[in-house]
Amino acid sequence: MSAVFNNLAAPAVEAGAPAAALPAATSNAASTGAMAAPAKPPRSARLAAKGVVLAGGKSRLRPHVMKYLPPLLGLALLVLVWQILASGNNGIPTPLVTWQEAVRLFSDPFYRNGPNDQGIGWNVLASLKRVGMGFGLAAVIGIPLGFLIGRFKFLGGMFNPIISLLKPVSPLAWLPIGLLVFKSADPAAIWSIFICSIWPMIINTAVGVQRVPQDYMNVARVLNLSEWKIVTKILLPSVLPYMLTGVRLAIGTAWLVIVAAEMLTGGVGIGFWVWDEWNNLNVPHILIAIVIIGVVGLVLEQILVAVARSFTYEEVEG
Repeated sequence: MSAVFNNLAAPAVEAGAPAAALPAATSNAASTGAMAAPAKPPRSARLAAKGVVLAGGKSRLRPHVMKYLPPLLGLALLVLVWQILASGNNGIPTPLVTWQEAVRLFSDPFYRNGPNDQGIGWNVLASLKRVGMGFGLAAVIGIPLGFLIGRFKFLGGMFNPIISLLKPVSPLAWLPIGLLVFKSADPAAIWSIFICSIWPMIINTAVGVQRVPQDYMNVARVLNLSEWKIVTKILLPSVLPYMLTGVRLAIGTAWLVIVAAEMLTGGVGIGFWVWDEWNNLNVPHILIAIVIIGVVGLVLEQILVAVARSFTYEEVEG
């Protein structure tokens, strides 16, 4: 019996020997791990750094993709619809034909072959010059008039019926009046721009003045401020965002008016250039002019939007 117990005890000791050595092995592994290199970042983080988006992960490129992808898809859809229409109608040039003609046209945009044969660049500049003159004259008269209408109720009651009557009149309806008065096409076009650009400036400026908090005006009365001080220190800073909104609306109206006016008056300008190309049945040039008119109008508006945004503030509620 003693021999049997000895045989059973021996394997137990042998099996327990590695268990006794386990703590030492664990301590050695721990010391080895302490000296190992730092762990790598998670795989999702490494892929996100490369621009790969995983489920539930974020990419640094995502904001840029969401900003530029929708406009590009919209333009691609427009070109696709254009191509489909051109393939079914021989009178409409394809996007490729129009692009090739645009490359040729813009290779020399400032040529001069006579008073009625000038490059597209000169025509755009001539239109911008007329817009600048009519728009500038409207700003010089319309903004101060808007301040007066908004500041004094008597003047507001006097001018409001006139503005309500004349504002809806079509821009082209004013062109014959300009031709009758000025006896020339160029001043008549500037007159049309002026009379149609002035209304947004007057209305928005007057509304801005009327919306100045009454507390500001009460403080001005307590301090016995002069009218000049009230205008420069209180009204102008408060009205500036409204005024710039009116200016932005007016520049869009002015650019629309000049194209239509130049089609009727002739001379040098993008509107006359479009009409002249139609008389020559040059449809690719007409499409190019449409794009140019849109781009120039967009640039003018975005410039004024940026200016207006820089002067816009948020009121802090106490």
